[in-house]
Amino acid sequence: MRYELYYWPQIQGRGEFVRLSLEEGGADYVDVGNDESAGGVEAVQGWLEDAAAVHPPFAPPFLKVGATVVAQVANILQFLGPRLGLVGDSPEDALWTHQLELTITDIVVEAHDAHHPLGAGRYYEDQKAEAAKRAREFREQRIPRYLGYFERVLANNPQGPGHLVGAQRSYVDLSLFQLVAGLRYAFPRAMKRIQKDVPKVVALADAVAARPRIAVYLESERRLPFSEDGIFRHYPELDG
Repeated sequence: MRYELYYWPQIQGRGEFVRLSLEEGGADYVDVGNDESAGGVEAVQGWLEDAAAVHPPFAPPFLKVGATVVAQVANILQFLGPRLGLVGDSPEDALWTHQLELTITDIVVEAHDAHHPLGAGRYYEDQKAEAAKRAREFREQRIPRYLGYFERVLANNPQGPGHLVGAQRSYVDLSLFQLVAGLRYAFPRAMKRIQKDVPKVVALADAVAARPRIAVYLESERRLPFSEDGIFRHYPELDG
């Protein structure tokens, strides 16, 4: 089975959460937006502009598998989890994993809004004063609260703090790694302070980075770099 990931080219963005699961799961996939032979960005736009589509995706990322098209990161990962062995077998584990992924979705939105509080349609330079206020609250209150929550989840996992759900890795472990990596890029000074209070989160993120398939991926050209065009952006003036 071949998976087709549709996302904008040259940026990690929300598509990276899906790429990590495809890589860890050893999936046969094509990153359409970054592959001109698969149609590139024109193929991504084509799906979005198809006025006749019955179930059109609102925005990338979306995943195509045969005739099935799945959009929204948490929804895509919920779809991929059992197919790639990245979620527990029990309905309770599957539901809990999805719930945690939705929580990561929430903080990803807040991370974006820290540098674009007035809207994505405006340049950062047009909202710097508002971004400074939003970023301060995000650094001082929201990041500690979210990461503190995941620290508590790890501490309370009956199977130990090595994973968020059960005793084996799941797609939400991979997403927590990407969240930590993104926050380290965007707010390095703040994260240096915050990480001291969430050692289990840091340990899990570092363990994911060391997993064989993920380690190979992170060193490959497939792993796009963080940049100021993505969700996680490093503006020194926002990293107080």
